[in-house]
Amino acid sequence: MSEAFKFELVSPEAILVSKPVTEVVIPGTVGDFGVLKDHAPILSSIRSGVVRVSYDDGTKDNIFVKGGFADVKDNLCTILAEDAENVDDLNVIELEAFIAELEKKRHSNELDDEEHYIVEQLENTIVKLDACKVYKF
Repeated sequence: MSEAFKFELVSPEAILVSKPVTEVVIPGTVGDFGVLKDHAPILSSIRSGVVRVSYDDGTKDNIFVKGGFADVKDNLCTILAEDAENVDDLNVIELEAFIAELEKKRHSNELDDEEHYIVEQLENTIVKLDACKVYKF
């Protein structure tokens, strides 16, 4: 079994996780990367996706993050995420309804100033829905 190191996941609202882990897989901007104890120092931007966490007690979590940064050094892995939610807490029906609502707004003529914001929301919600389909079932 792998040795544990400290992991913290922080969003603007709170420290969401601060526990010993044996492995973290992070959705980096240029691809996913895994972190184990004694990993070389790295600072990376992260894309919207799922952080896969294996705790030292054998349990696992899949946490959706909306962008941010990952910092690994001295056996501490810290993720600063714009937003984060446990995949188990996401509701597929609500996500599908929100996607339909955003699609409707995107195709209406009311957008103009909001188009970029709507498209960004739509892209992130689709990634959340995909995360549910892959990691929740």
